[in-house]
Amino acid sequence: MTIFCSHCHRPLQEEMSCLPRRGKQAPSASKPFRSTKSASKARRDQINVELQALRSLLPISMREKERLSYLHTMALVCLRLRGAQLFPPDSAPPAGPALGTELLSLLPGFLLVLSPNGKLVYISENVAQVLGLSMVELLAQGDTVFDILDGRAHEDARKKLLLAQEEPGRDVTFVSEMRTSKAFRLQHGGNRAVAVRGRFTALRRPASPSTTAFLALCTPVAQLPADGDAGSQDHLFQSTHILDMTFTDVTESVTYHLGYLREELIGQSWYSLLHPEDADLAAAQHRAVGESLGAGTAAETAVLRLLHRDRTWAWLGVSARRDRGGHSITCTSRCLR
Repeated sequence: MTIFCSHCHRPLQEEMSCLPRRGKQAPSASKPFRSTKSASKARRDQINVELQALRSLLPISMREKERLSYLHTMALVCLRLRGAQLFPPDSAPPAGPALGTELLSLLPGFLLVLSPNGKLVYISENVAQVLGLSMVELLAQGDTVFDILDGRAHEDARKKLLLAQEEPGRDVTFVSEMRTSKAFRLQHGGNRAVAVRGRFTALRRPASPSTTAFLALCTPVAQLPADGDAGSQDHLFQSTHILDMTFTDVTESVTYHLGYLREELIGQSWYSLLHPEDADLAAAQHRAVGESLGAGTAAETAVLRLLHRDRTWAWLGVSARRDRGGHSITCTSRCLR
């Protein structure tokens, strides 16, 4: 008796190959081929080849290329791609690698270019003189300006960048500690305070987010005082206020720092001297002190601009605390050079 195959209807002994063999089934959509070790290695090798090719195209020295990790390589590539979008090959960037070392050395700080969402686009090579970190090392911290700023300054920086974006061409300034090298922190006792001053500028027409950048000069200032640290008395003056921040007393040294006589300030509101852009930050510090229950409780130091008698703006690191009895506020202001 002949048994026929249910698949091909031939005699079973003549066509055994029509039956699926155990362990050799074709992959289905629900069971795709699994990756093997050799396939994974091939993919990694291909990725390495591509990264090495990208690294070779970076306009940095061979010594720096040899020190680049894959993370640093990708960070630099992303930086260059953002720069190429804002500064096409047929246009010359206002601040780019063409700036010579001698020219950069004449600047009081380093140059910074940001995209509208705060992404780093360009950092001048002399950043190492200010922060002790090269451009490559700084990019290891992250790819946005917020990654290199002290966390307490993030909100103020966001507000200033938003204000500058809403009013292109308007200069804005914010001060924050920036990340530095370990050697710098050991030598100077902490990170470095830097004033970032810049504006949003349309680099090409028509203006759009893809053609607009924040161009800034980052200038180091005197080290911000730690909370509760009086520092050198030569750079300080103290003032006393009622709870609405009206001056009731101020030390004579205010004349040296702000140009006013003591009698001119008593009875005036502290807010009348504040730069408009710093009003929100000052108000937040005022609220923090006003809502504190314990006498002597101090708010975090705020970096603010106060109007000098000669109509210029003086940068101050201001710490405020509520006095015993809770009926007055004392401010210690340190001039930041």
